[in-house]
Amino acid sequence: MNVFSYRPAPEELSYTFGGRPAVARIAPGTVVEMFTEDCFGGRVRGVDDLPSQVCEFPYLNPVTGPFHVEGAEPGDTLALHFVSIEPARDWAVSTTFPHFGALTATHTTAMLHPPLDEVVWLYEVDAEKRIVRYHARRGDFTVEMPLDPMHGTVGVAPAASEARMTITPDAHGGNMDTPELRAGVTVYLGVNVEGGLFAVGDGHCRQGHGEVCGTAVEAAMNTVVAVELIKGVTTPWPRLEDDEHLMSTGSARPLEDAYRISQHDLVTWSASLTGLDELDAYQLVSQGGEAPVGNVCDTNYTMVAKLPKAYLGGPEIYESAHSRLRTLGEEYLSSR
Repeated sequence: MNVFSYRPAPEELSYTFGGRPAVARIAPGTVVEMFTEDCFGGRVRGVDDLPSQVCEFPYLNPVTGPFHVEGAEPGDTLALHFVSIEPARDWAVSTTFPHFGALTATHTTAMLHPPLDEVVWLYEVDAEKRIVRYHARRGDFTVEMPLDPMHGTVGVAPAASEARMTITPDAHGGNMDTPELRAGVTVYLGVNVEGGLFAVGDGHCRQGHGEVCGTAVEAAMNTVVAVELIKGVTTPWPRLEDDEHLMSTGSARPLEDAYRISQHDLVTWSASLTGLDELDAYQLVSQGGEAPVGNVCDTNYTMVAKLPKAYLGGPEIYESAHSRLRTLGEEYLSSR
């Protein structure tokens, strides 16, 4: 088994997709062990560490990478299977910001009311019990919630030599912030430049749909990803697959356009997999689909369209990449 381990130094973290040389070249079939820093670069460590004081814009939401996948060319697809995502620390943080989030004024949603307070919440992370502990800042209330690790940000370099801030989700991936991107899921990303140049970051111990306040339970992660290259197959928007479902994403503003992109991609993808007429696929997705929200707070919003694979009659999906990568991941875990 080809295993590559990478732990970036702080100066090696990336804050864009595109515009950066690869930190390593890997072959398809490689299992990558990586450390990812939290969205604050590890600088917010307690309730008195306000991001506006300890962080420097635009150096937020760092990603680990990019990784050059040998043989990847525009028109191909990278398949990244998340074998495991585990918190690297026994604490995590969340915040509110004066001008960021779904329920406050922002630079694009101008309001006359005062901005929200900047407040930090510190979460205890108990990986053994698989819980995180929430403590109210302005009261004695506390509650335990299930640990459900995920990555908010994954993507490849955009086309046309473009560089995009890691906080922005779009067709290349980026900061989609969907809780669906957890261990056991394969994400498919269309290759735009030689090598693909994928990167991963923004670990969350858990997140509600929409990431309403603008942050999740933000945490550094030890993550394992199995990588495969699918030649000559294009992917217009990031797609996800788990054992039971297919998922399409869409990122845009307003939210209804993100919804339409994700639904359009799932309908046309379902039609191509089954040979159904497009309107028949439209009807199938309309009655069998779900629509989990990714984020409603970033520079673009993200929606997910989700459909049980059982409704499609068992077609081959991306040359059965998910099944092969899941097996590779199981072999990796059993060898550790």
